[in-house]
Amino acid sequence: MGVVDASAETGRAVADSVERGPAGEAEAPRADLNKPRRTGGWRRALLAALVIGAVVIPLSAAARPEIPAPAPAALAPLTAATLAETYAANGANAVEASRMAAADGDERRAATDRAMADPDRQLLAYDGRGPGLATEVLGDLAHADRIAVLVPGSDTSLDTYDRFRATALNLRRQLTHDAPNSRTAVVSWLGYDTPRTVSATVLTAGRADQAAPHLREFIRQLRGVIGRTARIALLCHSYGTVVCGRAAAGLDVSDLVLVGSPGTGADSAAGLRTSARVWAARGADDWVGDVPHVSADLFGTTFGFGTDPVSPEFGARVFAAGAGGHSDYFAPGSDSLANLARIVLGETTEVTHA
Repeated sequence: MGVVDASAETGRAVADSVERGPAGEAEAPRADLNKPRRTGGWRRALLAALVIGAVVIPLSAAARPEIPAPAPAALAPLTAATLAETYAANGANAVEASRMAAADGDERRAATDRAMADPDRQLLAYDGRGPGLATEVLGDLAHADRIAVLVPGSDTSLDTYDRFRATALNLRRQLTHDAPNSRTAVVSWLGYDTPRTVSATVLTAGRADQAAPHLREFIRQLRGVIGRTARIALLCHSYGTVVCGRAAAGLDVSDLVLVGSPGTGADSAAGLRTSARVWAARGADDWVGDVPHVSADLFGTTFGFGTDPVSPEFGARVFAAGAGGHSDYFAPGSDSLANLARIVLGETTEVTHA
């Protein structure tokens, strides 16, 4: 049995003890998911997930080697006039990152860096060190009057970036199909160190608190390119909705969209303290619907993110996401992608509701 397997067994054993009463007797079977859930049971389940993640992840993550790469390129202030210079500098940085990764024997990362360095790619930011960070533009940003900024959830890094980019490409194609004469751009913002899906980190707002200032700064810089009148829609997925929730107050965006959200840490849309329209959606097959939307203070840390954004009490504009699962919100032909494009285009009366 490997180290990770042994740790998983330990986590399951501890989790099993958490799910039992003080005398060790098994608890009654869980109620049907359509019936009201008992908060105490969900707190135990949350603690069980925490224990498993806390035991398994530190051991598995510690084995991952650091990936060498140059520091991010030194850039002039971002404006429409400096976009070409910015794209070129970040492309050159990706070329050097590829060379360093190859010299270190990491051919997989070297290939990723080479792909990112393609002259046709438009990188607003690039950092190939460790898990990596990247911000990429699809479309003519300097002349766009409607911009979608995508914020990813857990397990997103340069190693999995192609999956994230595919969502941006799908949205870009949908926007072009729906409004071929519109001036739109899509930005994929991998601007923070995302947590792993199965980890204690993903249950807390620590990574989101670190990411939020960077997202706010990026939106500020983006305004330097597109001006004050262009509309920005912030599309946030999964743990990315926690990031957006932390960054929302006073953020200069027209729409804040939460899909597949475990919660934002706020009790309501009003609690986000944003003037943006707040939207939320969940696919019928998204497992996040079965996650306890509670928060609990354990060991001096708050775990969980509170009120479900698609619940009536949260107060968001809930739109139809169809039958898709957690990774299907940007799938071609889906109800969710069609509605996301309508929100970005400002066709809010055309959005279909759940």
